Amino acid sequence: MKTFDTILPTVSEILAELGSDLKKLTPLVVNRDLNGRVRLIVDEKWRTESDACNTLTTVTQRMHERLEAHAFPPERAVLFEQDMGQILIGATSFPLAGIDGVQVIDRLASEGDWSSIAAIAAPVPRIAFFSIKGGVGRSTALAATAWALARDGRRVLVVDLDLESPGLSSSLLPDDRRPAFGVTDWLVEDLVDNGNELLEHMVATSPLSHDGEIYVVPAYGAEPGEYVSKLGRAWMSKVTDERRESWSERLQRLLHKLEERWQPDVVLIDSRAGIDEVASASVTDLGANPVLLFAIDGEQTWVGYRILFRHWRTTGVAREIRDRLQLVGAMIPEVNTHDYLASLRESAWNLFAEELYDEVPAGEPAMGDTWSFSEADESAPHYPWPIRWHRGFAALRSLHARLEDIDPQEIDTLFGSIVTGLENTLDGANEP
Repeated sequence: MKTFDTILPTVSEILAELGSDLKKLTPLVVNRDLNGRVRLIVDEKWRTESDACNTLTTVTQRMHERLEAHAFPPERAVLFEQDMGQILIGATSFPLAGIDGVQVIDRLASEGDWSSIAAIAAPVPRIAFFSIKGGVGRSTALAATAWALARDGRRVLVVDLDLESPGLSSSLLPDDRRPAFGVTDWLVEDLVDNGNELLEHMVATSPLSHDGEIYVVPAYGAEPGEYVSKLGRAWMSKVTDERRESWSERLQRLLHKLEERWQPDVVLIDSRAGIDEVASASVTDLGANPVLLFAIDGEQTWVGYRILFRHWRTTGVAREIRDRLQLVGAMIPEVNTHDYLASLRESAWNLFAEELYDEVPAGEPAMGDTWSFSEADESAPHYPWPIRWHRGFAALRSLHARLEDIDPQEIDTLFGSIVTGLENTLDGANEP
């Protein structure tokens, strides 16, 4: 049976069979359309060259035979282009594994492809809080981290990008301090060039600020209004006479405006959970470093992260993103803590070693540029920063009141590893 997952391996096999005949035609593009059907894109110059046409006929016939419904008929399976470089601009593309000179263009219905890694944001560090599944205390940890960083004198900008399940702002702001507008409002108003009117009215200062400041940008404002209708427009690209700007590019522009106006020392981004395009923007498109991966020791967690890591590896961007990652052990139980952490660390190391770390021959140390870590290396990205489960912090709804009278020692006990880790990262980023 031929299914979507067999498309690219089969195409690789077919192209490998052509050897030097194929190499002559490179650069070559395999175009996989929205329906999952493939065709080839080659340079216009080969249209009238008999040997090249014979090679293309052979390839397209084999694709049609072996891929069945996932290939175009041979007479429609080749597109000729004048400028091969131009067709890759703005497209989701990656090298076809094992075949030099061949790129894959993947046409997606959504704009979040997880394989376009933005440069690390500068000069203001951005930190993304992400989890493969919800309900692991990610937003609570972000709120407590913001509180601790402000206690240490930092100006912290908190942005709630969990637009479909908002709630972070309620942990840092009482209802009477919520600003009039939020991220969703800006994304909608920006479509009609009205976003700048909202900037001064979408940020509120948390009363939990100490020696520093906590600026909060909620998903929505004091009055949600037609939130569902607005949410249905928030993901839209903005099309002008000059260009088409994706929604994640618009989001990037918003962050720059917020950073310019409020001059934070750090931006904390609360991402939506799961592998969707909102999470994709938070993790890959906004220049976040580090990206905190919240995990509990369960099959659902590791399967989800493995799918994501393997996609990065397949699309050739694993090396661009892997050193930005840091695993966070979420909701560490109060009983059998040592055994649980050991199991969590082992599972995390297996995942990273198989999907992201460079392979090191058994019995040999990692050398030179090899990017690999032992299971017990506390500096490794797989080595979890633990967050202890605590009954008083289990309900985000009560967190604001909880933080008002919190004992700093309690924050340090529960969230100390993540706060210390991020402070070390921020201090290192500020060193000359």
